[in-house]
Amino acid sequence: MATMTLVQAIHDALALEMERDPRVVLLGEDIGRNGGVFRATEGLWERFGPERVIDTPLAEAGIVGMAIGMSLNGLRPVAEIQFADFIFPAFEQIVSELAKFRYRSAGQFIAPVVIRTPSGGGIKGGHYHSQSPEAYFIHTAGLKVAMPSTPADAKGLLAAAMRDPDPVIFFEPKALYRTAKGEVPEGDFTVPLGKARTVRAGEDVSLITYGATVHVAEEAAALAQEEGIGVDLLDLRTLWPLDIEAVVRSVERTGRAVVLHEAPRTCGFGAELVALIQEKAFLHLKAPVARVTGFDTPFPYALEKLYIPDARRVLDAIRAAVSF
Repeated sequence: MATMTLVQAIHDALALEMERDPRVVLLGEDIGRNGGVFRATEGLWERFGPERVIDTPLAEAGIVGMAIGMSLNGLRPVAEIQFADFIFPAFEQIVSELAKFRYRSAGQFIAPVVIRTPSGGGIKGGHYHSQSPEAYFIHTAGLKVAMPSTPADAKGLLAAAMRDPDPVIFFEPKALYRTAKGEVPEGDFTVPLGKARTVRAGEDVSLITYGATVHVAEEAAALAQEEGIGVDLLDLRTLWPLDIEAVVRSVERTGRAVVLHEAPRTCGFGAELVALIQEKAFLHLKAPVARVTGFDTPFPYALEKLYIPDARRVLDAIRAAVSF
């Protein structure tokens, strides 16, 4: 085991997969000589050369379009979108082309593209560098969506995504790049897509989340424990395909659920989780399923700390669920 930050774990996964599989190529803005705006690809241009670590123009539609073409010709491209907020110029390529190749060809063609992108707030990036757009892509059939919360999961999930036959949108919580540290298995290591992780066990309320808010949830669960409330904390890790079995098992045991995410509330992924819980575990519920989320506003700069859910907001929802 080695102790790594989340961004170091991502770098490790990229380097190991490029070493293991010569079909893996990286492309994106400033990822080559500069090593990426967050230094996730630092040193890879020198190690693997400019034909496998490709600096692109500032043109997200071109980056994804080129990655699609590469994948259809036998390569395994990993495209970096510098911030998740900049992914929208490539939206047409992702949802109308990339997501549909397997379906439209009746399985004759696959497009194994990974799109890495830093998402969420926490770094004072303002409204053009702090958004959480995961729901757009979860809504699109044909895409897989993952978001790690720990360095070990960042390495393992990214390696699994690069080996997957289907396109994967890989959101990296930028607030965790250098604040999340932990032990990471060295060498070849994967975490299967579609499997949630139980962070801590409890019998009173299920707390379901992913990405940066996993750490907020851990803080809230510790505060709840001081009040005698046992929180069953679930980190989804892969948002789609969703490990709905793990969610249902947890809710059936506790009878209560709180869903937490940083993205805006209306039509956020939390709404889908609430619907699935009431469809599949309704008779076990002792209280309405609660949501703690960002707000339906542009992401604010000065009020960032008020926008991002904190442990106190989560604790209030836990208390309300238990006392209902």
